Amino acid sequence: QGQLVESGGGLVQAGGSLRLSCAASGRVFRVNTMGWYRQAPGKQREEVATIISGGSPNYADSVKGRFAISRDNAKNMVYLQMNSLKPEDTGVYYCTADVRTAIMSPVYKWWGQGTQVTVSS
Repeated sequence: QGQLVESGGGLVQAGGSLRLSCAASGRVFRVNTMGWYRQAPGKQREEVATIISGGSPNYADSVKGRFAISRDNAKNMVYLQMNSLKPEDTGVYYCTADVRTAIMSPVYKWWGQGTQVTVSS
């Protein structure tokens, strides 16, 4: 029906910045909440930041003041600006979107394929 495609991961030194992007494509009628999760090696996946259409963002305590989530509703895109990166921010970052594919469809939670972020000390 559709997909989320992420970009922008990579290797950066501690204190540096990266910007992740994610685009929803395919059969999209409306996108509600969009967000970012991450999974570090050997750890469970955790929520990093979410944003609803027209609403305020929410952040995990570990990234407050350093990360900023934003979205472009016209393009069905979500972004994550990551500043002051720390080695503990290393992991695979996944984009998510709660999508209606038609006016009366259920809401489906889509996941991106993940993009690797590595922060060296």
